[in-house]
Amino acid sequence: MNELIAKVLTGKVTDENDDSYFVQIEGTTFTLDKAEIKKPLKLGSMFTGFTYENEQHKLQITRTAPAIRRDHYGFATVVKQHHGLGVFVNIGLPNKDVVVSLDELPTMTDLWPKEGDKLMIDLGVDNKGRIWGHLADEEIFQAISQQPKKVVNNKPIKGTAYRLKMAGTRILTTNYELAFLHPDERIQEPRLGEVVEGRIIGQLRDQTINMTTKPKAYKAIGDDAEMVLAVLQHSADGELPYSDKSDPEDIKTFFGISKGAFKRALGHLLKERLITQEDGKIILKDRD
Repeated sequence: MNELIAKVLTGKVTDENDDSYFVQIEGTTFTLDKAEIKKPLKLGSMFTGFTYENEQHKLQITRTAPAIRRDHYGFATVVKQHHGLGVFVNIGLPNKDVVVSLDELPTMTDLWPKEGDKLMIDLGVDNKGRIWGHLADEEIFQAISQQPKKVVNNKPIKGTAYRLKMAGTRILTTNYELAFLHPDERIQEPRLGEVVEGRIIGQLRDQTINMTTKPKAYKAIGDDAEMVLAVLQHSADGELPYSDKSDPEDIKTFFGISKGAFKRALGHLLKERLITQEDGKIILKDRD
């Protein structure tokens, strides 16, 4: 019977009641909800639809075939987690969500998809006729992806995390380009199926986009440090005659902040390797 499940098949209408038609396919009877049908069907007529087992474990056929089927991949939306089973996803059936087994999910449940996340899957049917969602492998993502037309550093980028590895996160962008997020370039590890937003920082040898979710240095360093950096950038030679040894009143007069705030700002800029301190001066490292 499992060969008749999760497929678009044609059968004969053999019976009906007030709510349903009954469609027979190779000796197996499927229920068809009359609410789907605008024009009444005649007994003996042929009907084509998608076959599945509904939540009441009854065989059903529907006119509206989901885009996701056996060997037909697509993004399914996660509707809930079941920690002893996996995650349930919506593939568009009226009364049936499909399970993606925990065997295909990350070992750490914190990285499992949450409600609203999306997984690229196709369907499989076990020997009991149960439909399962199976995650697309790397070959599928390679097949559906396209090469980036132009890679512009610092350009915003967004995509869905589809593979979590120790080496980093693989992402399919909204433009169906492949991107990579290294552990050093993320604030926290994305969940499987999570939409990730970041910016481009380069391109790898295989043409994959290299991305980061960390803010630019000037955004990460704080307002005072950003102000000091801006003053340095607008100075004539990229230098200022101030340091963490300068007089507090001189700092207050020039920068408008306390010496403590100034020292913290310098600490941020030094940590980000944006400046150096030499001979009582702060110097912009990248003067270009």
